[in-house]
Amino acid sequence: MAIKFERRKPEDMKRVLVVDDEADIRDLLDMTLARMGLAADCAGSVREAKSLLGTQPYCLCLTDMRMPDGEGLELVRLIGDQYPKLPVAVITAHGSMENAVQALKAGAFDYLSKPVSLEQLRALVKSAIDLPAQLQSRPLGTQELLGDSPAMAQVRALIERVARSQAPVHITGESGSGKELAARLIHCHGPRAAAPFVPVNCGAIPENLMESEFFGYRKGAFTGADADREGFFQAANGGTLFLDEVADLPLPMQVKLLRVIQEKRARKVGATAEEAVDVRVICATHQDLKAMVEQGRFRQDLFYRLNVIEIRMPPLRECREDIPGLAGHLLVRLAEAIGSPPPDFTDDALRALQEYPFPGNVRELENVLERTMALLSDDVINAADLNLAPPAADCEPASIDGLPLQDRLDALEKQAIVDALNKTRFNRTAAARLLGVTFRSLRYRMGRLGLKD
Repeated sequence: MAIKFERRKPEDMKRVLVVDDEADIRDLLDMTLARMGLAADCAGSVREAKSLLGTQPYCLCLTDMRMPDGEGLELVRLIGDQYPKLPVAVITAHGSMENAVQALKAGAFDYLSKPVSLEQLRALVKSAIDLPAQLQSRPLGTQELLGDSPAMAQVRALIERVARSQAPVHITGESGSGKELAARLIHCHGPRAAAPFVPVNCGAIPENLMESEFFGYRKGAFTGADADREGFFQAANGGTLFLDEVADLPLPMQVKLLRVIQEKRARKVGATAEEAVDVRVICATHQDLKAMVEQGRFRQDLFYRLNVIEIRMPPLRECREDIPGLAGHLLVRLAEAIGSPPPDFTDDALRALQEYPFPGNVRELENVLERTMALLSDDVINAADLNLAPPAADCEPASIDGLPLQDRLDALEKQAIVDALNKTRFNRTAAARLLGVTFRSLRYRMGRLGLKD
């Protein structure tokens, strides 16, 4: 007795628009999509693609960059304007990263390089297909950027937009301004939300261990390599890799990182072959990467690759109207941690918080409130209980005016370090974070300036 298999009708299948002037590429994509249970409508020109777009809904558009009658970027922009919910991915010539970056800046969901890797194609298609369900099942959730100021509203809107794509994101901002939280929100609101989010502090890894930490190693690759080990890229496969303080990467590591990001393949230390890695890269730094490029301390091609979309986290002093609500939220969380009801702020206390410049931003605000809670003897917080230091401009030593330039700089640096140590109750790790430098750099600077532990 023959067994009949019921096939899905083409009209019941999700459809993908494939745009490429090469017939063999169209056939390859068509067959691959069919094996994934998707139907493909193929177009050989921009004009034909535009006419198909209006005939029925598509779940994804795959377009080549160069066609006889136009550019793929034209389609990317058209879809972004007229079909904003349709993800579009571009197929670029091998090594043509400039085209890929231009497409991502124009709003493309992701890109593929020729020759097309079927493994990478399947991963891209799955991410695009899963995107609407992820967006519906994950509304803006529990951990959010708080505040109603225009600056914070703009950041939240930008995060929601970039979460839909796979483009690399560069988050800038002062230390303590919430760069990692922004990266986590981009991950959680996108199609990779169910996959790992792997944060990496680039300034905390010794240079001689960077390659093995990032890319993993094979057993026997070096002394002490007793077993195979995955690196950060393998651990984040299918998800997001967050490179915090990416400016601290040494130049040799920047070259290797650039290759992995461009080729989407990584080679473990001691391995002979590269492995495909499907990772979205988000980086952050408090330093000026453009200035570092001009100084030769950061590769221009890597900066161009990482800085596809830039998000600037505003310092707390630019969002003073958000401080009362933010302080109340932090106070509730701190009180819950110790099992006590949160105290109230007096008007003077809230005014003092809003007038304080907060060089350490939200992280410093949290430290101030934690210290206040630990020393509070009442159920009300007054301005004096906050023990806020006077603004740095008011306490700058006047005696440095007549000193040579280097001595003046040393005096200012020493004062900044002492202030940070005082604010963090002499916790050097927290002070380094507050100053926006690595622990190792702080220790060196303290030794050079004669500051003892």
